Amino acid sequence: MSTPLFTRGGYALPGTSGEFKTGEWRVRKPVYQRVNAPCHGACPAGEDPQAYIAEFDAGNPQKAWERLVEVNPLPAITGRVCPHPCESKCNRREYDSAVAIHSIERYLGDQAIANDWPYPMPELAPDAPRVAVVGSGPAGLACAYHLVRRGYRATLFTALGEPGGTLRAIPGYRLPDEVIDAEVNRVLQTGIDFRPHQRLGRDIYLDELRAEFAAVFLAIGTEASREWSVGGVTPKDLHSGLNVLKEWMAIGSVPQAGSVAVVGGGNTAVDVSRILKRAGIPEVHIITHNALPPADDSTPPPDVMRAVPREIGQAVEEGVVIHPHRGIHRLLLRGARVVGVEMTHMKKMPDANGRLRRNTFEGTETVLHVDQVIPAIGQVVDRNGLEAVLDGHAFLEVDTWRRVEGHEHLFAGGDACSLSGGTVTSAVGDGRVAAENIARVLEGMPLPEPGEPATIPMAQLNPSYFEPLARNEQAILPPEERIGEIETEQTLSHGQASAEARRCLSCGNCMSCDNCWTLCPDSAVLKLPGNTLHENAPYRFDYDYCKGCGLCAHECPCGFIAMTDDL
Repeated sequence: MSTPLFTRGGYALPGTSGEFKTGEWRVRKPVYQRVNAPCHGACPAGEDPQAYIAEFDAGNPQKAWERLVEVNPLPAITGRVCPHPCESKCNRREYDSAVAIHSIERYLGDQAIANDWPYPMPELAPDAPRVAVVGSGPAGLACAYHLVRRGYRATLFTALGEPGGTLRAIPGYRLPDEVIDAEVNRVLQTGIDFRPHQRLGRDIYLDELRAEFAAVFLAIGTEASREWSVGGVTPKDLHSGLNVLKEWMAIGSVPQAGSVAVVGGGNTAVDVSRILKRAGIPEVHIITHNALPPADDSTPPPDVMRAVPREIGQAVEEGVVIHPHRGIHRLLLRGARVVGVEMTHMKKMPDANGRLRRNTFEGTETVLHVDQVIPAIGQVVDRNGLEAVLDGHAFLEVDTWRRVEGHEHLFAGGDACSLSGGTVTSAVGDGRVAAENIARVLEGMPLPEPGEPATIPMAQLNPSYFEPLARNEQAILPPEERIGEIETEQTLSHGQASAEARRCLSCGNCMSCDNCWTLCPDSAVLKLPGNTLHENAPYRFDYDYCKGCGLCAHECPCGFIAMTDDL
């Protein structure tokens, strides 16, 4: 007579309790359900931090990086410049402090460069369809990379002599050139056909590209500065923020002045203000319609500055004076030379329909004495070669799949796109989404229905199994040592990055803690041998004996088990 094995190492003979299927008493049953962590839902690039942090925590840094670059091929770059909205949604914020996801991402990216880890890529078929990508910034690089990952031949055109696009306009104290060169060149070596000095509308033309290639992705960025004046008045020696940045990056000089007002609330405005201080300008002001970000983890106001909050804080540490909720009412000129600006209080307030409208408060005028005004209010698309596609718009109008409206097999992303999030990370996400949908269109597959997947809240986790642990912060140079292009923030050490990975709560994903297996009073959770997985877990429920008590779900630290009706 055979002896049936039904629990973890326990045997039952016929006629014993093993013959009584106590699961028949059950009205509810536990099920494994993988739910996205909130960091995943918040990432503009589409990264799943829980997945690659889990690999890193398990002692597999290269596998962690490989999971990361399944989505984002530029982690050393985005780990430095992303505003990391993933951390603002991290469930651990409600326990002690958010996991330093961007620091782990940066560490893995730097390790890949240092160790020359190869990007996992397929062999391309000789007759693989060809797709043109115009623009070598983060959107173009990501799109070309993901096309190659999907078996397509990508040809990457850029008007510049080197790849990187808008990345080259980020000052070196935030993003060193050697990091750009190393990571971007590694991406190009994955099989991308790179063609520099090819400007759209001069060397290449959209109609020709659409005739030669199966599809075209436009990631041309925004090279034209917005028009700026105050009441129709423009200073004679006006310099735009983007041009000031380019001049600093190219030759290390800026317009000379004793006091400067930078107008704007985005990253360009903050970067300009910081390079002016580094160049020795004694007095630098930022005038912005927006609010300052909160100093703590509280919810930011709806009109908060668009710049990365930590960059704003560092600018203030370096001596930049920020005037929030202010606008320029009048330029004060002596001849053609600026001698000051008259500011007024401005704030966005809801109108009768609940929409935010900017209001000016009369009687709040104040004078700020400056001898240079630099607008950094954003750029628009260079229309050359795109007149028919822009159709009078300032940006390329695209749908949720990044397909240019009214133009078959033409896609767009990055800053030139109407859906742009305005960050390097969102541009990477645009490139990935476009590549996926280009592949679907060329393969005759339906495009996915738009929608955001559900994420798991802190209320569904059991924090009793986690210890409070201090967040591992990147070392930051003190203000007096922030000189020239020296990088302000440093990469975590291996020990710090590993310790930070251990802080991840593994929200909505099994962490193989064995709680369900060891705590089940009926031994109705079976542990699978080796690396076997069942529904993303190394366990399975034996419903013949599960009474549906719910203990496993209650004691699951990461909310991976849910109780459902068993009718």
